[in-house]
Amino acid sequence: MAGIPLSDDYPVRRIPIVTYLLVAANVTVYLLSPMSQLAVWYSAELGARLCSVDVYLLHWAAFPTELLTGRQLTAEQAAAFTSCPVGEYTKVPWMSSVSSMFLHGGALHLLGNMVYLFVFGPCVEDRLGRLRYLAIYLLSGVVACYGFVLGEGIGTTPMVGASGAISGVLGAYLVVQFRSRVITLVLGFIPVRLPGWLMVGAYFALQYFLYLSLSISPDAENNTAYGAHVYGFIAGLTSGLLIYRVRWRSGARLSDVH
Repeated sequence: MAGIPLSDDYPVRRIPIVTYLLVAANVTVYLLSPMSQLAVWYSAELGARLCSVDVYLLHWAAFPTELLTGRQLTAEQAAAFTSCPVGEYTKVPWMSSVSSMFLHGGALHLLGNMVYLFVFGPCVEDRLGRLRYLAIYLLSGVVACYGFVLGEGIGTTPMVGASGAISGVLGAYLVVQFRSRVITLVLGFIPVRLPGWLMVGAYFALQYFLYLSLSISPDAENNTAYGAHVYGFIAGLTSGLLIYRVRWRSGARLSDVH
């Protein structure tokens, strides 16, 4: 992500309950997952833990093939993904576009996402209202998943992470509070007070550039779904604009909606 945001200067008028719950849900799911070294019940033996990770991903991660076909992986496809014993399980493929938002591959992956959500989420929640904010978060995550797999095609590399949903929050932030100032760590240690629109715009420009670079060089090694970030951001931006258009027509004060 572009820089490390620490805080913005928008004074929220109510406790951002949804943002706090989303952060808590992401952290809790990670700590209970086999990706967390704290989850000792998955075994301390490396081989057994790796098998637990594979089986966990089969159950809850978003696989492009499943999303495009609407059917869970066959036994042969699951065997190609992992050599570990899987057993019988039932999965609703489209629901994995939601469940995958709460999975993270490591502590740094989780931390990076939660920092952005914690800084930008409260403002969007306060300006749009809790239910609209939650809807934008979930919708952006789903659009990010499907947008990415439609562009990439059939594959069995699992997608995990809240980046697509959080990119949607950033897109909505650009609509509702672009005049804010955001204290950001540039180069990892220099605190700079930047306009919100510049911080968010730089994030989108970077994700879009990396997405285009990988499109031009598809053989380049990469483990980050930059396309999902782009589609999630556009979904959040579009949703934010639509909500503000409705507010302008109705004269309603959406910031007062709970």
